[in-house]
Amino acid sequence: MSRKIWVFDTTLRDGEQVPGAKLNLYEKLEVAHQLKKLQVDIIEAGFPASSAGDFNAVKEIAMKVGNTDNIMITALARAVKADIDAVYNSVKYAEKPLIHMVLGTSDIHVEKKFGKSKNQILDIGVEAVKYAKTLLPEVQYSTEDASRSDFEYLWSTIKAVVKAGATMINVPDTVGFAVPEEFGELIFKLNDRLKNLNDKVLLSVHCHNDLGMATANTLAAIKNGADKVECTINGIGERAGNAALEEVVMALNTRSPFFNANTNIKTKEIMNTSKLVSSLMGLDVQVNKAITGDNAFAHSSGIHQDGLLKSRDAYEIISPTEVGLDDMELVLTARSGRHAVKNALGKLAFNQLTDEQFEEIFADFLVLADAKKEVYNHDLYIIVEKYFKRHDMNEEIQHHSDNFYELLDLQVISNTIFPSASVKIKKGDQIFKSSAEASGPIDALYSSIKEIIDIDINLLEYKISSVSRGKEALGKVKLQVEYKGEKYVAKATDTDVIKASALAYINAVNSIIVDNLLPEINKEPVAQSL
Repeated sequence: MSRKIWVFDTTLRDGEQVPGAKLNLYEKLEVAHQLKKLQVDIIEAGFPASSAGDFNAVKEIAMKVGNTDNIMITALARAVKADIDAVYNSVKYAEKPLIHMVLGTSDIHVEKKFGKSKNQILDIGVEAVKYAKTLLPEVQYSTEDASRSDFEYLWSTIKAVVKAGATMINVPDTVGFAVPEEFGELIFKLNDRLKNLNDKVLLSVHCHNDLGMATANTLAAIKNGADKVECTINGIGERAGNAALEEVVMALNTRSPFFNANTNIKTKEIMNTSKLVSSLMGLDVQVNKAITGDNAFAHSSGIHQDGLLKSRDAYEIISPTEVGLDDMELVLTARSGRHAVKNALGKLAFNQLTDEQFEEIFADFLVLADAKKEVYNHDLYIIVEKYFKRHDMNEEIQHHSDNFYELLDLQVISNTIFPSASVKIKKGDQIFKSSAEASGPIDALYSSIKEIIDIDINLLEYKISSVSRGKEALGKVKLQVEYKGEKYVAKATDTDVIKASALAYINAVNSIIVDNLLPEINKEPVAQSL
């Protein structure tokens, strides 16, 4: 029978300790509500003794998110009365409150951090648990730096705090020092003793990623008996971060027969949660990160695209829909092969091309791909229609490329009084000009474009990053827009980031136009007339 693994999310506590990632009360509440949708078992909402603001945030989350019995709300305390009181007074409003306290067990922490003896530290921990138990029935005790602790002292601490009333024991790899084999062995030994001592106490782990092994160590712990895992969204946290919730959960789902364990996580909410945390905290997710990275389900290699088109499981072990995405993304670049390009053309109703016709179109595609880096569906229309014109073919289709917009020129003025932008845009044979003022230069730029395109789209996300170095460094802009409930992602790269911003926006607009053209095009005998 598959074991239930409890998921303890510490995005709002350990995750928020990342420099610059501080959230205000309303942002914390928004993240907590999303974590509830994700169906985590426990939310660690903060460190209430650290500030009045954090105390109030934890209290609000307890009242407004923890108001049902299907989620537990906790916060962190050091093993001192004032901290424990702060946690109790903030989490007590939840239906299922939990006090979480931490105290070091390694020689480094006991002797160098606290300057006390091991017996003194053990006594402090026991007294703290006893006091916490007078306030709430659920108490978690974390043995900080457990992976570098003497095993027998670690066990004596756990044994003593369990007898004092702790209902959950957390074993942290606080500095990411452990490796999976030894951490798995540690958990196996602790689990064996703990279950013989009190089989109702949950054994938990909290792994950091300093050596890149947080997820691996967490999974090794589950395999060796851990009942609960502490994670963060996108793996954020102190230094190199924590075990990523989405990686642990999807590993359990994908390799279920191996781990024989499951969680309550609603995986279709993973991407929504990832994007919310990334946006509010201002922490970009690395593009190649497992599960939530931009490239996690994107394929540009011709070999991979060919294999995926023949059979999804050739290069895909997780369906993108499982984590809340629409589908895998076949990115058309100069590395894309014939199969991927032919597939994309077929979706645009160009599915009856002869081999000779396709080869000439494919050659044009490669020229554009080398120049543009990434080719969109509207680019394919233009490529095909240029082919038609060269060969005096199929005049009735040539009007479709007239629906797309092309940036000709722009000027943006950035200042504190009236940021403004002017653009010149081409659509078919028509040239349009527009100017706008707004709250910032990008806002002005997009406002001026919107005046021309006359499509009511909503900008959801805007990101800018550098993809090369030096004076001629390329800036990459990625954005997401919404139109009639559908979301569209577009990108552009240029040495001028303002121009890249405009190009990305127009790429998004043209993608919307393609989607709205397709029903019309599919009614026409386009492909058959070739």
